[in-house]
Amino acid sequence: MLLFLSCLPLTAQTAKLDALFAELLTADEAASQRVEADIWLEWSKSGSAAMDLLLQRGRDAMANGQPEIAIEHLTALIDHAPGFAEGWNARATAYYQTGDFGPSIADIGQVLTLNPRHFGALSGLGSIFEELGKPAQALEVYKAALAIHPHASGVNEAVQRLEAQLQGSDL
Repeated sequence: MLLFLSCLPLTAQTAKLDALFAELLTADEAASQRVEADIWLEWSKSGSAAMDLLLQRGRDAMANGQPEIAIEHLTALIDHAPGFAEGWNARATAYYQTGDFGPSIADIGQVLTLNPRHFGALSGLGSIFEELGKPAQALEVYKAALAIHPHASGVNEAVQRLEAQLQGSDL
């Protein structure tokens, strides 16, 4: 019984996220922004005030143009909460900001293992593939993001741009 009770918050979060993702698929562009914000809010809840603080410190450091400091905070978060996908996602973003695409891609892999619906991680991976000159891979990943979030910011434009670029070439 104790094990069941300890799983209730996670189950509630999953049910809430399931409902939000269902809504995201049918929302118009304006409504999708609200739903997306609600999803990010849920993703940002680790279940620990200390871990949430490390996530916030990492995000604040990135916002202040200090991705190296963000990486330190987010590595501490991941060390203490390796099952918290948003810690990995935030660190992937910090690595991206420093131009360290290899570690960013590795962290995105962890995010998608823990949270396969993470449209933000997919979008980030698409951006990395574009910067690495891999348009076919970028297009594939962007389309996967759109399957989850049809109005993801900038992703429709990226798909149109890459489809035009790849038109007539072997995918």
